Amino acid sequence: MAHGPPGWRFTFQAKVLVPVLTIMVLLVTGTLLMVNRRITKEFQTEAAQKLAAAEGDFKNLQKMRSRSFLDRYAGVPNDSRVKAVAQKADAETARVMLHDLLNENRREIAFLTAENGQRVATETRDPHLNSSMFEFASSTSIGRALEGQSNVDTIMVGERLFDVVSLPVTVNKIIVGVLTFGAEIEQSVAEEFKKVTHTEVVFQTTNGIAVSTLVKPDLHRQLLNAFAPRSRGSSPSTADSPIQELTLDNEHFLGLTGHFTGLTGETTLSYVLLFSYEQPLSALRATQHTLGLFSFLGIIVSTAIVWALIRKVTQPLRELRDSAEAVGRGDFTQRVQVTSHDECGELAAVFNRMTENLKTSREELEKTVETLRTTQAQLVQSEKLSAVGEFVAGVTHELNNPLTSVIGFAELLQQSDVNERHRRFLDLIVTSAQRCHKIVQGLLSFARQHKPERKAVKVHELVEATIGILQYQMRTNNIQVHADFDPHLPKVMADPHQLQQVFLNIINNARQAIEAFRPKGTITITTETCESGVRLIFRDDGPGIAPENLNKIFNPFFTTKEVGKGTGLGLSLTYGIIKEHGGSIRVQSQPGEGATFIIELPLPSGKDNTGTTFIKRSVTTTFDGRGKKVLVIDDEEGILNLIRETLTETGCQLEVARDGEAALQRLRQTHYDLTVCDWKMPGLNGQQLYDEIRAADPAAASRFIFMSGDVMNEKMQKFLEATGNTCIAKPFSLEEFRSAAGKVLKAA
Repeated sequence: MAHGPPGWRFTFQAKVLVPVLTIMVLLVTGTLLMVNRRITKEFQTEAAQKLAAAEGDFKNLQKMRSRSFLDRYAGVPNDSRVKAVAQKADAETARVMLHDLLNENRREIAFLTAENGQRVATETRDPHLNSSMFEFASSTSIGRALEGQSNVDTIMVGERLFDVVSLPVTVNKIIVGVLTFGAEIEQSVAEEFKKVTHTEVVFQTTNGIAVSTLVKPDLHRQLLNAFAPRSRGSSPSTADSPIQELTLDNEHFLGLTGHFTGLTGETTLSYVLLFSYEQPLSALRATQHTLGLFSFLGIIVSTAIVWALIRKVTQPLRELRDSAEAVGRGDFTQRVQVTSHDECGELAAVFNRMTENLKTSREELEKTVETLRTTQAQLVQSEKLSAVGEFVAGVTHELNNPLTSVIGFAELLQQSDVNERHRRFLDLIVTSAQRCHKIVQGLLSFARQHKPERKAVKVHELVEATIGILQYQMRTNNIQVHADFDPHLPKVMADPHQLQQVFLNIINNARQAIEAFRPKGTITITTETCESGVRLIFRDDGPGIAPENLNKIFNPFFTTKEVGKGTGLGLSLTYGIIKEHGGSIRVQSQPGEGATFIIELPLPSGKDNTGTTFIKRSVTTTFDGRGKKVLVIDDEEGILNLIRETLTETGCQLEVARDGEAALQRLRQTHYDLTVCDWKMPGLNGQQLYDEIRAADPAAASRFIFMSGDVMNEKMQKFLEATGNTCIAKPFSLEEFRSAAGKVLKAA
């Protein structure tokens, strides 16, 4: 381990300082955010209150202006000139009179309307004002005046706003006409409202902004996006004039919109009051910057102080660390100086005693470490094989069920009237499915734990099974395996599972060596008869073995692979297995020319011990099933259909059950000449069903045939040996099934 300070993220200082620093930053940040939010909220609340008060002032001022406007013209209809002109309805005289009235009152437009609603005369001081549009916009006000009601209204003419007053002209209490005056709402009016409400005032129409106290024209466009005026004829609602936050030209406002409700009841005219709270916000930002700066400086100073304190406190721990590193390197003379009587001093004393104990026990540990390593490697390998065995057993059962259906139905199709081309396709299906079955069975046979045994075995079959296990890795790594087998090779007395492990180790080592050496390679396996018995030669075109390593490769724990990619036990176990079988193994190699492993095994001295098997396989048997009742029990629909098709052709009467419970009920009620039962089923399995039937009817139990996709199951082997019943391994051929079923039915 390197000297010097350790990495920051591993130090005790970092473990203490980082949380403290994080908490300080979070507290300061959280405090600033909370204060900012609350103060901003107070600013907005205060602005909203002022804005609401400003709206009240706005409405009061609007009422006062309307009343003042009405009072100013209330006496005009009583003028004798007005009454005389209204009675005569002389347009020229009326125009002169209106001209004089406009000069006296300084208004933009005035017109006189007769009692029948027809306009008598119009006079305007604004040449750009369309009098017809004005008269149309003020028609409601005129109509009210014709009914005898003096009124004031606010109307829109184009993009302009006008205050309109309409006064009835009466002679002897009879309305002879209506006198109307119009005054435009100009910038001075908006400034008057601004002065009273202390806000920016904007008057809007459906066509845009009519009058505004905002200086910059660009602000009008931003304002229209925030407060779009109501469309003509829409009705007001509580959601139409809320107080909103908006930013105009980087200045923060609270805005409130309201509507002029005219005599017609429409709300096409609106106003916006804007209250700016940018000044207190700017002050708040300046305060935040100051607080942030002081907080940052405070965090830096606090961090430095905490770091210094932690470093002083952890000084004894660093000394203890250095001493521990020395002990870790094997220097048991290292001692920690005890300089205090606190917890650190106690820790130093305990460390010194521990060092003494380590020094005395190191020799004993060195003696046992090799044994522990060997035991650990064996335990790991044993656990791996056990787990793989359980997993492969389950996979085998799941795969063998559909493989049974594939092979069976393909054979049924082969027996039908199909052309040669389709028959070749069916042959390929059957061959491929049987190949899958062979691969799965090879994996299961290799992965399961087995008791040591010796029996006569065919070496060729073990080698082919091993190649089948590694076939995928060989193909994907562009490695070809060439087999040159002696067709007359005799059997040897050996444990087939141990020999398969030997072959797997050698072939897999060759594959790994070629894979790292060249993109494509070849492994050649040769068998022949020799003086001592049987010789197997495994030759590869990999990088070969260095001369200095040839005498070490069978040593335990010796490996040339990278750390984590090999235990160094494979060839050591291989050597031990071959020696236990009375054989020999040696290696020949030149660097760059590959390696050759030569294994010699002795021939058996006595009679071959071929053993017995629980799987009963017979030659094809035909039988007449007419009058025979058969019960088939399986949870796979495909297998039920396959057996139904197979036995129906023989004339058997067939019934099916998809689980053990249903089958048990049928067997108790009906006599069957044959019961075909799956070994593994949900609920009541095959053995449990058999035990139930044997207790009630031993004769019916003797007519059981079992099916299983897990032919390596030790429990099932013992059961079949004890009962003598037949078990057909999935996937099975139709001939095998008919043969087994025919034997039982003929004996029934």
